[in-house]
Amino acid sequence: MRDCLFVVFAVSSVFSLCGLVFVSFVEGSENVVASIELEAGAAIAEAEGKIVICYRAVADADRVGANITGLLVVLNDAGDVLSRAELAYKFGDFDYAVSLALQSQERLSSFVEEADVLRGAAMQARYWDFLVNVVGSIMGAVAVVCGGFVVWVVLRRRYSQAGSVGL
Repeated sequence: MRDCLFVVFAVSSVFSLCGLVFVSFVEGSENVVASIELEAGAAIAEAEGKIVICYRAVADADRVGANITGLLVVLNDAGDVLSRAELAYKFGDFDYAVSLALQSQERLSSFVEEADVLRGAAMQARYWDFLVNVVGSIMGAVAVVCGGFVVWVVLRRRYSQAGSVGL
């Protein structure tokens, strides 16, 4: 009987030890899940911030007249991937949410630089358009004045010669 109680006690101790190990494993996995959830939330927030920065860069490029259609396609694509990341986060698929948020950020990796290049090219084109319009208008006005003066001189000579011959 004493051996039987010892076996029951030993088995009971092993089961409670296994229970403690299981409980600590579950608690540890809850910490891992919470950590992945925080990581997913941070990745999504960072991707949202990147999209806002890129949107402002597109707005600045559009303000000066740049052709932003290509930029809008990339921005919409990144926004679509981000919305899928938010949906995965909502359904508890945190690993996939992190993956999608990082994909969204990768699609926008050199976006601001591209927008700045387009903005600079548009500003330069605007400058040259202005210059051509101003110089072209001035040259046109000078040509009209000079042409009018030449016609006036020619007509004045012709009428003065005709007036002196006819008298």
